Amino acid sequence: MNTYAVTYTYSVESAVQRDAVRPNHVEFLQALFDSDRLLVSGPLDAGTGALLVIQAPDEAEAAAVMDGDPFAQAGLITERTISQWNIFFGRDKLQVPAGAQG
Repeated sequence: MNTYAVTYTYSVESAVQRDAVRPNHVEFLQALFDSDRLLVSGPLDAGTGALLVIQAPDEAEAAAVMDGDPFAQAGLITERTISQWNIFFGRDKLQVPAGAQG
């Protein structure tokens, strides 16, 4: 399995729509996390984007997985990048500090 850093960029105008779709988006991410495909994720900047670190056999599969995100299916992501990430230092499991979940 390879590791990929996925970035999302959202338009400011999509905030209300993202709020409406967010429960499905979170459910999608939780399923990826529970299956050990999603290692870590969270918003960037003032909610104008996100960083997700996922595992997939190749970039095409990483893209196919992320195409299933309800944010993507609703057209709420204005730009997405997927880059293979070769981790040199890290932990097997990243722990989210208490209170850091949004």
